[in-house]
Amino acid sequence: MIDLRRVPDLWQRCDVTVRDFPLALLLAVASLLPAFQGKGTEIGELPARPFDALAVVAVALQCLPLAVRRRWPAVCLVLVSLGFTLDQLHAYHALGGTALPIALVSAGAHLERHRRVTVVLLSAAYLPLAVALHRLGATEPVEGYVLFYLALVLAWGIGSWLRSTRAAEAERRLRIAEATRAAERTRIARELHDVVTHHVTAMVVQAEAARYLTGAPDRLDATLSAVTDTGRRAIADLRHMLDLLNPGNDPDIRTPSVGELHALVEQTRRAGQPVEFTEEGRPAESAGSAEFVAYRVVQESLTNALKYAHGSRTAVRVRYGEKEITVEVSTDGSGSRAGSRVGSPGGSGRGLAGLRERVEALGGEFGADRQAGGGFVVRARIPAGSPS
Repeated sequence: MIDLRRVPDLWQRCDVTVRDFPLALLLAVASLLPAFQGKGTEIGELPARPFDALAVVAVALQCLPLAVRRRWPAVCLVLVSLGFTLDQLHAYHALGGTALPIALVSAGAHLERHRRVTVVLLSAAYLPLAVALHRLGATEPVEGYVLFYLALVLAWGIGSWLRSTRAAEAERRLRIAEATRAAERTRIARELHDVVTHHVTAMVVQAEAARYLTGAPDRLDATLSAVTDTGRRAIADLRHMLDLLNPGNDPDIRTPSVGELHALVEQTRRAGQPVEFTEEGRPAESAGSAEFVAYRVVQESLTNALKYAHGSRTAVRVRYGEKEITVEVSTDGSGSRAGSRVGSPGGSGRGLAGLRERVEALGGEFGADRQAGGGFVVRARIPAGSPS
């Protein structure tokens, strides 16, 4: 059995000609019914004639081309106009005459080329029709012909308005799609920066340290093992990023949260950075995106500490409140590269800018400044409960 709920969807999948054909057929059949003969559009006030074989041709020319009114609007309009002319000159006054304004609306909405030429030619053809009707004895005053012409112009204008509205909507959707793609590219760039920079920085620092441990095999082996572990984590995170980009995968793939801060801090310590980690409170169950952003703040801050203040004492403080998460990461000035400013020419500054955007997008506050006694401090207040 056919599922009736799928009928509208199946109908929309049909070719546009198939969907337009029922209207054309219905109008043609109705025009040939005795009850509707002589009840159609009338110009010139000529006495109506009974239907004959030529009337059937006129009805067919007016009605059946409506099946292609959206696929070939110019062809439809020409054939309907010819049928309408034949109908009026022989005074059949068929109901199919109503197809002309329908064809004009469709042409105004769907005709892409030679629009002005079409309007000029149809307008020029209307005058000979009026003259021919007058010679056949039509009693229609000039005002009647003008009024009918204005009605045809209105039908074309309605179609043109529909066309411009459709074009404006398509342009609006295009702008939204472009903005969405740009935002997604920015998000991906931030994620890649956070993931790659942190792991690669840790590997570089660990590899540099290994150069001075050739006389201590045990420590050298531990350092190289740390480099290997960091590389594996980098590969896993990159695979995770690729999974996020794969449209065939679940969009709710896990993202880092504050619950993984201990592993992050431990990894930084193994890279040779002394880190003091303090947590206050417990994360709220509905923290949402706040946990992810807090994790990125700590990750980027520790990465900068490794790059620009390697060996300096670094303090990480995370406090969980009912409505916000507060993060503070400070590095003193006693390290081997403490004099380098985070985001200075040695770096792109993209990390701090990305953190600020993330925090402010959730309605929070972000700051990154030098400390009075040297070193650097990053502070972030991230409202909790934001949707993930």
